Amino acid sequence: MMMNHFFPLLFVSVLCMNSFTGVQGKKWKGEGTTQNLESIVIGRCYDYIRIVNPSVGEKNCSQIWEAFKNAFINKDPCSILPEDYELFINLTFHTIPPNKSLFWENNQLLVNSFADRGRRYMSLGDTLFGFVGDFLNWCGQADSPGLDYESCPTTTECENNAVESFWRMLSIIYAKHSSGVIHVLLNGSAAGGAYPQPGFFADYEIPNLQKDKISQIVIWVVDDIEGPDIDSCGAHSVKTLETRLTALGYDVTCTDNDKSVMFLLCLDNPDHSKCAIASSAPAAQRGPISSDRGGSWNKLMFVSFAGFLFRFALVY
Repeated sequence: MMMNHFFPLLFVSVLCMNSFTGVQGKKWKGEGTTQNLESIVIGRCYDYIRIVNPSVGEKNCSQIWEAFKNAFINKDPCSILPEDYELFINLTFHTIPPNKSLFWENNQLLVNSFADRGRRYMSLGDTLFGFVGDFLNWCGQADSPGLDYESCPTTTECENNAVESFWRMLSIIYAKHSSGVIHVLLNGSAAGGAYPQPGFFADYEIPNLQKDKISQIVIWVVDDIEGPDIDSCGAHSVKTLETRLTALGYDVTCTDNDKSVMFLLCLDNPDHSKCAIASSAPAAQRGPISSDRGGSWNKLMFVSFAGFLFRFALVY
């Protein structure tokens, strides 16, 4: 009889221990370290120096991983400072071509497409130091050589976490080495305003721009295709940005829904009303053609025409 009571009690105890361990393991609210982080960082490093931008020259990708990891490993995950990534920056740094810098807020995927991996512009994520960490998450544990795959602190839990400090350091370096005409792509549909404060551009990039190296700052405010028109040049938060930059002595221009960016958005949304191209005369038709084929042909012609105009706008 004693044994019959013992096994249910043991089973409940094991369940409680497992539950307690799970709670203890997930210490933070954020996602844990990206699986296979080491392989991803080293792989991205080789991808960049071999395929994406070989002009940066040889880099020791294994040393870069070690410098990256040692910035936050064996440390309190809420006590990581931007300066901890200094060696990583030294190992990955390369020049940013003049007139190619592209700053942004609240539109990372659009920026990635527009910059085209540095071929069109070179955003922070298109540099080697930004490329290896883009869209990844990581953190270590105090007095432990391992990575925390269960959870990592969010910025609301502590500002000096491994990821936040990483991007702060990179933003500072990126701004300091930008030159010529620099571009800023803002989201005019962002709920908090196109120019958020606090924000990386406001707090870490503008203060570190080198005025003697910059000839002009070009601001593009682009609305989401489906989004509302919340912010525009000369209004709301964009006006605050323009005023700040002008007061600092910069030559500033601002354009709403710049055509080169809109053409790119319309390639993915050719049927949207914002992407309609007016025609001054009815299209010539050779022989009978079904409405379905006509619609497909019109879409194909639109995409081809938009692609041509997009390339033309970038050149001129």
